[in-house]
Amino acid sequence: MKTLIYVFLGGGTGSVLRYVCQQVIGQGFVGSFPLGTFFVNIVGSFLIGIFYTLSARFNLSVEMRMLLTVGFCGGFTTFSTFSSDSLNLLKGELYGVFTLYALLSIVTGISFAFAGAWISKNIF
Repeated sequence: MKTLIYVFLGGGTGSVLRYVCQQVIGQGFVGSFPLGTFFVNIVGSFLIGIFYTLSARFNLSVEMRMLLTVGFCGGFTTFSTFSSDSLNLLKGELYGVFTLYALLSIVTGISFAFAGAWISKNIF
């Protein structure tokens, strides 16, 4: 039960921060590219790399690990919005933008997760 509370608190915090980021960046598209969703997913990927590495390095409790990764990063990132944006691009027959968005999101997201892990391992 304690772990569920930590996930709940992290998820709420991540969701509120995502909302704030998308208000600042803009919820819409730059041209037809969904920049707000892209931004939070890349930042979230970077953070999860940091959180996983630091939680192992500093032997954080399971609750704290769940708060940061499942809760916060799960609430902050937006795979469902990524899927919805992708579907809308396909429906709009914007195949080139869809391909660019999907590839950039996946490749950049994974790259930033690795970067976060590397930074937290080598710098912190």
